[in-house]
Amino acid sequence: MAAMKDGGLLVVSLLNRVLYHTQTLWLFTLSDLKTIAVPSTVFGVSNAIVAPVYGISAGTDTLGIILRTPLVFLWVWANLLPFDINNQHTPSAIAEDSINKPWRPLPQGRITPAQAKVAIYCLYPAVQLVSIRLDGGLRQGLALIFLGIWYNNFGGADYHPFVRNSINAMGYICFISGAMEVALGAPIPITTSGSSLRLLQWLLILGSVILTTVHTQDLADQEGDALRGRRTIPLVIGDSPARYTIAIAMLFWGFVCPFMWHGSTLSRALSLLLSSWVIIRTLRFRNTTSDKKTFRIWNLWIAFLYVIPLL
Repeated sequence: MAAMKDGGLLVVSLLNRVLYHTQTLWLFTLSDLKTIAVPSTVFGVSNAIVAPVYGISAGTDTLGIILRTPLVFLWVWANLLPFDINNQHTPSAIAEDSINKPWRPLPQGRITPAQAKVAIYCLYPAVQLVSIRLDGGLRQGLALIFLGIWYNNFGGADYHPFVRNSINAMGYICFISGAMEVALGAPIPITTSGSSLRLLQWLLILGSVILTTVHTQDLADQEGDALRGRRTIPLVIGDSPARYTIAIAMLFWGFVCPFMWHGSTLSRALSLLLSSWVIIRTLRFRNTTSDKKTFRIWNLWIAFLYVIPLL
């Protein structure tokens, strides 16, 4: 009986440790679930469903693609994880998060910076194995390692706002195109000729959307970014000019994106409604709390753009 009791306690202890560490990993990515993980999954599944529009054979029916949704989310989350740990494990990042996001694992003391660094290097190869197992996203996963190291370790996020936004744009494109591959269960051909040119054009347009509007997220983070010495667009050109660059770009893309797909009146109206909502809030409500809400609405608009080909 004693041996059985000890065995039971051992199992409970092991499960508690697994749950504890799983929660720790989840907390690293929590802020990016609404910005990267969920929207990228939406893009991957919805654009895989309309793959023939891009001249790509789906290889399975719509139901089969929808059933791969958890695998798509897993791929996105797995590739997001090492990036986020790398982004949060430096002393300056921990100091900033202790003020702004004290629930993150490192400020809480759930994991040490040294352990986080080991996790990063273990996750890089592990995530590529996930891509191989899921039959998609390997090229994008390798590119995300390069972009993440550039962004977090070589000043890509800090020294020039155009470089910062460019890395963000390339990262977004890697996430959404990789998600689409996993949804299809096969690498997607991206060429400059034939029907698949349309996919390349759409990815380039979406990358341009991100490049010119993603600093919406920087409006609410100006105090923390200044503390870390980052040169974001609001800090370099000023808060008010930065807001007008967002407003102009949002107005332009709110018109252009639905027209590329000859969208219905409803899709055009929704795109303009959401983009106008962001524009009004960006120009009218200028405080940290409002800017955070505006960024959430920006993410909703991005997710809507992702599904336009399906409408």
